[in-house]
Amino acid sequence: MTKTSITPVKAAPNGRDIGFAVGIMAILCILFLPVPVFMIDIGLAFSIAFSVLILMVALWIQRPLDFSSFPTILLIATMIRLALNIATTRVILSHGHEGHTAAGGVIAGFANLVMSGDFVIGLIVFLILIVVNFIVITKGATRIAEVGARFTLDAIPGKQMSIDADLSAGIIDEKEAQLRRRELEEESSFFGAMDGASKFVRGDAVAGLLITTINVFGGIIIGYFRHGMEIGEAADVFVKLSVGDGIVSQVPALIVSLAAGLIVTRGGTQGSTDVAVIGQLSGYPRALWVAAGMMATLALVPGLPF
Repeated sequence: MTKTSITPVKAAPNGRDIGFAVGIMAILCILFLPVPVFMIDIGLAFSIAFSVLILMVALWIQRPLDFSSFPTILLIATMIRLALNIATTRVILSHGHEGHTAAGGVIAGFANLVMSGDFVIGLIVFLILIVVNFIVITKGATRIAEVGARFTLDAIPGKQMSIDADLSAGIIDEKEAQLRRRELEEESSFFGAMDGASKFVRGDAVAGLLITTINVFGGIIIGYFRHGMEIGEAADVFVKLSVGDGIVSQVPALIVSLAAGLIVTRGGTQGSTDVAVIGQLSGYPRALWVAAGMMATLALVPGLPF
């Protein structure tokens, strides 16, 4: 009997595999260990930059399979945000009575920028971000991923038969047939993983809302009973900190949700998103003329600022 040999997988060059493992362990450590405020600022800034990077890659890939690691990256990005949420919750509840900058400069900066000194405005903006992320983008992307995974799995037998027929007819050789089969397997695995990964984004939105609510009420109770703060003062400080933290976490969550939506809505479109969208929208001059004519008509209506 011939003994099958297994080729060992080579480690990533320059120790990237070790660095990646250390990064994953660092995320887990943040869940349980106290983190200095300056490290929280660095983590929040990294989370925003990481989400922007994911969005840019999703925009420029030629096809969804070019970003086949997206479900894994989505899980990692979600864990980073949740770990930072827990770290900021620990800081807000333990040091929030010290003032609006107790949770770091990033949260304080977002709070001042979005709230304009009024925590009611920040609370409304935070709830709007939750609605946009959870109800609009995430729910739609989840449904598209479910349907895409179902139809992809249903189409596998027909595609396999087509590959076998082309191979039997001599249209393709054995090497090309293997490549097509491998691509078919990757496609089915990718859309199946996207179906499950979309639940991460949805759960992250719910967790963000719950964490913010806990921070608000828990902070007010701690500030009033433990630190002798007035109810109004405790509400002002802890609501601003909690809503600022919620907005900071929802911004990268919204960006990643948008990236997920862009990937699952690509379908069979080839080329980067900008080329496909702009090319198809500008490919029908009559539609552009009709849109321009409609805007010109609206410009003649009294009272409209066109």
